[in-house]
Amino acid sequence: MNTATQTIDLKLTDAQSSGWRGWLARRTRWDWLYALLVLVGAAVALGQWGHAMDGYEKAILVGTVPGLVALAWFWRPVQGLTVVVAALSLLAIGLYQVDGRADLARAEQVFLLKYFLSSQSAILWMSVLFFMSTAFYWIGLLAPRGGDTAERLGSRLAWVAVTLALVGTMVRWYESHQIGPGIGHIPVSNLYEVFVLFAWLTAAYYLYYEDRYQTRRMGAFAMLIVSAAVGFLLWYTVVREAHQIQPLVPALQSWWMKLHVPANFIGYGTFAIAAMLAFAYLIKQSATETRWWKLTPLWLLGIVLCFEPLVFRRGSTEQGASYWFVYFGVSALMVGGILLARRRIAERLPSLQVLDDVMYKAIAVGFAFFTIATVLGALWAAEAWGGYWSWDPKETWALIVWLNYAAWLHMRLIKGLRGTVAAWWALVGLGITTFAFLGVNMFLSGLHSYGAL
Repeated sequence: MNTATQTIDLKLTDAQSSGWRGWLARRTRWDWLYALLVLVGAAVALGQWGHAMDGYEKAILVGTVPGLVALAWFWRPVQGLTVVVAALSLLAIGLYQVDGRADLARAEQVFLLKYFLSSQSAILWMSVLFFMSTAFYWIGLLAPRGGDTAERLGSRLAWVAVTLALVGTMVRWYESHQIGPGIGHIPVSNLYEVFVLFAWLTAAYYLYYEDRYQTRRMGAFAMLIVSAAVGFLLWYTVVREAHQIQPLVPALQSWWMKLHVPANFIGYGTFAIAAMLAFAYLIKQSATETRWWKLTPLWLLGIVLCFEPLVFRRGSTEQGASYWFVYFGVSALMVGGILLARRRIAERLPSLQVLDDVMYKAIAVGFAFFTIATVLGALWAAEAWGGYWSWDPKETWALIVWLNYAAWLHMRLIKGLRGTVAAWWALVGLGITTFAFLGVNMFLSGLHSYGAL
């Protein structure tokens, strides 16, 4: 090896070493204290509940420690979120205790559990706060003055909603283990539980970009999809009584579920945010358009969004039908109001470049996690059904979703896809993803029919 090559290698080694030292040097005392708390928390969880875990679950718990620490060091708000969620979850678990044993009847007897910290109470609070957050984001976007205050309040309410969603999830996980032997499971097993997962994951991902780009002006559109999910969740709770904890069907009694489902819903949530920001992009782009026929695609999109409730109205009780009628009215007013106020909205939205950039990054992250989820799903299928792929309707539509976003990213990276075409494509992608998630369960049957509405 010549001297020049050795010099280059030494410089690269020094730079890498310096980079790591610099990165570690930027860690604060709180960063290290947080890492210690996570490590101690994992050790306590293993000691307290390790008897109920198999080897795979213990490995997942151990692997979560460095992952959570790295995430919290990368985005510091996660540190406070984790500590508050852990404290409130442990408080709820403690309130369930009577003479060293859990009594789920206390969910209706203890004030804090009944109104705030039982799983169902926390999730209902999450729902209300997400609605309020969305409303304040829109007030801030449309207000002639003082909009920043309303948007700041919308952001804080979103953070509180995410916190309560996580508390509700953790407490529900604990509650499931107290019902009976073999019933306890991570709450990502049915539509009720995954809609809670979708709501907080999507909101948290948006809040990251709100912090990253230092603007709350995207929140009005991003939180719309979260509120729509919460609307479905409430209908599903009231009409189907889906909040009741049920034992897992045999196909779901696998540790693969703990990895496959969250990875899938990171993909769903980021694809949804990309679509809503694509809608914002088209609104901003059409702000000065006065010819009504040029706005026909946006009107058609509004009609599709408004008539979505008619799909779920099928088979509903009279109470459920009334719910979707109100949902339709609210959707129609919102879509019509957005189109009529598009000039005002366009003035307040971030630039087209920012909207396009966030849309691209959301799809890129979503595609990565959706790819991981698809691979994990194939491994799970091989264990459960003896084959990696069976062309089940759910699998087929998952492949369609993957191919759609693979093509979008290919056109973006190779052909420089930008602007109107990219935005419309992202919206179409949300339609494809929604059908893969819900439509297959409603209209098709197959090995995944345990997720039917």
